[in-house]
Amino acid sequence: MSVNSPVPQLDFDAREVFYGLTSRPKTLPPRLFYDAAGSALFEQITELPEYYLTATEHGIFERFAPEMVRAAGKASTIIELGAGTAKKTMLILRAALDLQRLDLKHTVTFIPVDVSIFALEVAQQRVRSELPQVAVHPLVLDYTRRSSALTQVSGRKLVLYIGSSIGNFEPMAACALLRRLRSSLDAGDSILLGTDMRKPVDVLLRAYNDSAGVTAQFNLNILARINREFDADFDLDRFTHRAVWNERDSRIEMHLESRADQVVNIRALDISIPFARGETIHTENSYKFTASMIESITTNGGFHVEQSWSDERGWFTVTLLRA
Repeated sequence: MSVNSPVPQLDFDAREVFYGLTSRPKTLPPRLFYDAAGSALFEQITELPEYYLTATEHGIFERFAPEMVRAAGKASTIIELGAGTAKKTMLILRAALDLQRLDLKHTVTFIPVDVSIFALEVAQQRVRSELPQVAVHPLVLDYTRRSSALTQVSGRKLVLYIGSSIGNFEPMAACALLRRLRSSLDAGDSILLGTDMRKPVDVLLRAYNDSAGVTAQFNLNILARINREFDADFDLDRFTHRAVWNERDSRIEMHLESRADQVVNIRALDISIPFARGETIHTENSYKFTASMIESITTNGGFHVEQSWSDERGWFTVTLLRA
């Protein structure tokens, strides 16, 4: 099938790949990064010296987790969106358990939410091993599309949306996502929202183009996944990782750039995709925030900003939002 032929009946992932690669410019959704290999590569990224985000946010939680949990109120259920392996979450869960010891009626349930079964298995094992007092109920779910399952969770809820995952969405989409989350929460529930802040461009570029090439492997893995799941023939050696700073939109963009004129066949979708040398597939945005940007998306998302915590350099911010 050529790119102008009628679109076959496709499931959600297939439609995203079909429309993304037949559009101009070409795009792929970043959630496709997170198969087992991609999730493992992302865990490596979080430990790289250039990738300041995880260590900086972890430091904020180390210092302020008890204060955050008290400010959120006595939430009986902690829900983490895009939980990954829940490494930073342990600090919040420990603070919640400390609060439980002060109130014997207070219990703690943890619901990690992620599209990656691999990551959820690691998260569940970690929590059950280190904090057996916490009840863990993993949920395989693309929260960016559906959050109605959260309405079935009873009691006061504290949602963790950390790691600056909100930065992967364009501002209007971020507002829409927050509005959907708000509709799934009750009055008094809260969100701890992690946001990466604007900082020197050289620091940002190093974080997304590390010297060990792990981020490049992570980016290219999306093509390996399409090869495997959609019977495609991407030659990964004919694409290269690119990370660029978009000053106007205040975001880092990740791209995969074609090294040559080429045609890629995606047999499961019955299409052939031409690439010109230098043409890119836009795979991810990572917005970098100012205080006014945080205020804008959260207010338009239906939340009230109550309190925020930052590191000494102001590189990262965690904000408490109230439904």
